[in-house]
Amino acid sequence: MIKAAILGATGYAGSELVRILSAHKEAELVWLASHSHAGESFSTVHPAFRGICDQVLEDDDIVKAAEAADVVFLALPHGIASGLVSADILSRTVIIDLGADFRLHDADVYESWYKVTHNSKELLPRAVYGLCELHRSEVASARLIANPGCYTTCSILTLYPLVRAGLVEECGIIIDAKSGTSGAGRSAKMGSMYCEVNESVKAYSITSHRHTPEIEQELSLAAGETVRVQFTPHLIPMDRGILVTCYARMRPGAGQEDVSRAYHEAYDGERFIRLCDAPPETRHVAGSNYVDISWKLDGRTGNIIAMGALDNLVKGAAGQAVQNMNIAFGLDEAEGLGLVPGAVV
Repeated sequence: MIKAAILGATGYAGSELVRILSAHKEAELVWLASHSHAGESFSTVHPAFRGICDQVLEDDDIVKAAEAADVVFLALPHGIASGLVSADILSRTVIIDLGADFRLHDADVYESWYKVTHNSKELLPRAVYGLCELHRSEVASARLIANPGCYTTCSILTLYPLVRAGLVEECGIIIDAKSGTSGAGRSAKMGSMYCEVNESVKAYSITSHRHTPEIEQELSLAAGETVRVQFTPHLIPMDRGILVTCYARMRPGAGQEDVSRAYHEAYDGERFIRLCDAPPETRHVAGSNYVDISWKLDGRTGNIIAMGALDNLVKGAAGQAVQNMNIAFGLDEAEGLGLVPGAVV
């Protein structure tokens, strides 16, 4: 059995990790930590887990967690993990960071977008960007895995086949993205209160959302040249889900058969990517590790509209983290992730 620890276990992503790992046949939760709720049982904070996970929560001590566990999940806000993870910690355990501290290859880019100092720049070359479908082989031997963001996972996977195959112009890509309120985290914030979000939709972080450089980094690697995107997120009054609608200019001569071939070559055989004829809906992936993707060419404008949907707490966070763990420890990649989407009507 793989012994697993979670720091930040009572947040939305952390509790989703507990939900998934509680049903994982090859993993055992041995250390759950929460700075805000240390000394309380996990099921006191999240009553849905009564009789399923009643462990007493520890404080966020990464050294003790590393001593107790084979893998430590960090479900912490950005800026914290880079001050906790060290070469010594990595010699003891595998770290899967659900935050942003190790996603960007360039520390200067990270500090520019996140406005905090990166405290372990020397570890960045060891970090593997854990988007499983793109970097599976690197994840398999990694000790430090940077779990991608929710918007980024959906945006990158939706656009990746197009840029990898050179079917679209690398400049002028527009990503219109929408997220449920759980993406803002569990702590109290005015902008995510019920009365602030109900019966309303709003754009936010326009031209400045921190997932932008992450998307550009991975799409540029796929294209073999610099890719720039216009990324605009929106907050939707629902609990879970990400929907992205991406617009890109087709290169001359590229057509429907080229696009279909690119998507199928990239994703046929992938356990958690479903290519759909109809536009994807968040309710069809809710509670699951699936990403649904579809596309439509507009012959009138010469553009392609590519669409993707996922659950921001599962494939956009905890589910992908467990998928990374499974790969890193040589397990069936889908173990613990046979989660049927919650919406059936």
